[in-house]
Amino acid sequence: MNIQHIQQFQSYIRKRRAENRRDLPWRKTTDPYKIWISETMLCQTQVSRVITYYNDWLRKFPTVEKLAQATTSDVLSAWSGLGYNSRGLRVLQAAKDIVARGSFPTTYVDLVTLPGVGDYVASAILAFAYGQNVAVIDTNIRRILIHQFSLDEKISLQELKEIALKVLPHGYATEWYNALMDYGALELTAKKTGIRPLTRQGKFEGSRRQVRAWIVKTIINSQGGIINYEDIQQRFPDRDDLQSIVDDLVNEKIIEINDGKLFICNM
Repeated sequence: MNIQHIQQFQSYIRKRRAENRRDLPWRKTTDPYKIWISETMLCQTQVSRVITYYNDWLRKFPTVEKLAQATTSDVLSAWSGLGYNSRGLRVLQAAKDIVARGSFPTTYVDLVTLPGVGDYVASAILAFAYGQNVAVIDTNIRRILIHQFSLDEKISLQELKEIALKVLPHGYATEWYNALMDYGALELTAKKTGIRPLTRQGKFEGSRRQVRAWIVKTIINSQGGIINYEDIQQRFPDRDDLQSIVDDLVNEKIIEINDGKLFICNM
């Protein structure tokens, strides 16, 4: 990879960006709270679905302070449909941590100490909220780099990060990564390249995720916010893993159970 190759790549991506620019609501802000929410929602959820959830979320919780004051039920209700209720719970926990600290973290080291914030989300916040020259690797960017530079699909994340930093036009992190993501989503797709993502979400219908989602949603929508364990057995009579699913929700502090009655575990 030489300088000329990098410059040609940068020029091409900028050109494609001019022709394929997605108008997404989280691209109209540099508020780290809003960037964090959008990136967390986008994890394994299609962009088209996230747009509605993102806008609805900000109407309910416009600031991290408002979110920190919310109940677990309020947050899980707003998160319902995005999958992984535990992710929504960690967002609430992180909001409380941020408010307790007095300000939103501005460094990678501090960001990854927040519940639910891993390498990708932390890096995305730094790039999109603060414009920092960091390596951001999502499934689209990974695919583009592998295809563009003929890399082995088994390349490590650290090696990809090093390449991402080499091709990043310093000072333009936000524009650059948005351009790469648009190019990967709209043109250089997995179908076109044959490059498979590292992880693929399993089928929802019939999965443990479906049962978990049903339990949480049913509790939230029930009168009094309580359901009986028998309600779950009646809804899923052929499953033999219901107790372990309930145990997982209890261990994750999403629900509590007392004498066969299930309810949301408020923080």
